[in-house]
Amino acid sequence: MQEKNSRRDFLRTAAAGTFGAMLAAAPMSAMANAESQAPLAKTFMADFPMDADGKYALPDLPYAYDALEPVIDRQTVEIHHDRHHAGYVKGLNNAEAALQEAREKSDFAMIKHWERELAFHGSGHILHSIYWQNMRAPKENNRPDGKLAKAITQAFGGYEPFENQLFAATKSVEASGWGILAYQVLTKKLIIQQAEKHQNLTMWGAIPLLVIDVWEHAYYLKYQNNRGDYVKNFFSIINWPDVEKHFAAVGGM
Repeated sequence: MQEKNSRRDFLRTAAAGTFGAMLAAAPMSAMANAESQAPLAKTFMADFPMDADGKYALPDLPYAYDALEPVIDRQTVEIHHDRHHAGYVKGLNNAEAALQEAREKSDFAMIKHWERELAFHGSGHILHSIYWQNMRAPKENNRPDGKLAKAITQAFGGYEPFENQLFAATKSVEASGWGILAYQVLTKKLIIQQAEKHQNLTMWGAIPLLVIDVWEHAYYLKYQNNRGDYVKNFFSIINWPDVEKHFAAVGGM
């Protein structure tokens, strides 16, 4: 039992270090020092579990498949989480294994391919893990409060301008991608940005706090090609306490 606990503690520590490194190196990452990354990694760690072999694992949903209805239907959540997100986890583990093999053999002939796979699947895993936590059952007049609300007003001139900008940015993502509320560590400001696929058009130093998935698999069964309706309804299921938790972790409070 002691040996198992030691191994579990090791994996937990490794997970924190790995996620901290991903935040420091990935396009949607914090270029912060190691000391500031420690509490950040600890806060996010529960959303990024590792398996017994130290590989990335699919996080459990924090609610039932039908908890987001009628905004997002049960079937969409089930397929999205159990198949699509699971695919990104598998792709990330494959990319890391291939890069480890390349280092061991000093054979980097496929380096461009595997670095792209790492960025694509790694970003997909990170954003989806945040996405599930960012949602809860629909709520009327769903808005942030406290210091996060104050920061939103300071950055965007009020909640309505913020919502309008996030809606427009998310709806207009070209092809597949995400709308993102992020904290820019270098300038200490909240920003809204788009991401094509998972990793394109992002800004160095920005940590995602709230993400809206607009890949078609996130909404097509219920909304077909009406992305705007999905994005508009999404605001009623934002889990603002979760967003506030991450905002505090990155030094925004």
